[in-house]
Amino acid sequence: MQLRAPAKINLSFRILGRRDDGFHEIETLMAPVSLCDELTLAATDDAGVVHFSCDDPSLPTGDDNLAVRAARLFFAATGIAGGVRIALRKRIPHGAGLGGGSSDAAAVLLGLHRMFGSGLETAALAALGAEIGSDVPFFLYRSACVCRGRGELVEPAPLPDTLPLLLLKPAFGVATPWAYGRWKGSKELPGIRYDAQSFGGAEFVNDLERPVFEKYVFLARLKMWLLAQPEVGAALLSGSGSTVLAVLRENGSADDLTRRAEAELDRELWSCACETLSGDAVS
Repeated sequence: MQLRAPAKINLSFRILGRRDDGFHEIETLMAPVSLCDELTLAATDDAGVVHFSCDDPSLPTGDDNLAVRAARLFFAATGIAGGVRIALRKRIPHGAGLGGGSSDAAAVLLGLHRMFGSGLETAALAALGAEIGSDVPFFLYRSACVCRGRGELVEPAPLPDTLPLLLLKPAFGVATPWAYGRWKGSKELPGIRYDAQSFGGAEFVNDLERPVFEKYVFLARLKMWLLAQPEVGAALLSGSGSTVLAVLRENGSADDLTRRAEAELDRELWSCACETLSGDAVS
């Protein structure tokens, strides 16, 4: 079975406060995009055994890997006496705020559900996903969604239009727990725009920009550089970063923008031209 695991972007991300359980209460609008990891799943006769391989040798292959944890949890929760072999082609970078590991886990849950006919409804799969990570339930709905709570309360909210995007990421990543942990005491940098931006029928704002930009000043500079470019309608840190997304205006050239960003900011920038996906395009 061949599956795609799409990356996500956060169009808006608001932190409402810290919860009694140690997590933060959030409200975010997330959308899947056309940048995808690729997974191949094959059923085996080894009951409960998960075989995992990946073309990225830096990725863990045991229970630290969310895809492996998802498979183990699926078999334990359903009581299905089967096993699986998972091969992952990794395209979504680590520490990027794009949800790659969570998306891989959701794809495994969906794939095993289809492969073995678990009979679970989407809500039940989402409850399993929430045990793995806060973003996993979102990816199970295969649509733009508003996510609340710690991210596990998901409400589909399809976007009215496809948004063309350019994703730019420097060589370093940002750890999500670190960003959350420094949110409350962080301060805005002078000359950096943090307020909500409206473009293409959507609003773009991210409360995690404040702590992340305070330490990783290059990301603040990248955002402001993008906002000054004629092709760009909005620019924002995605999640906790380190990816900064640019929403392109009609006929804006991602290739031209990438070349200028490399020449003027960082020749080692990772880049990806992509677009938001509707539910029908996510499989």
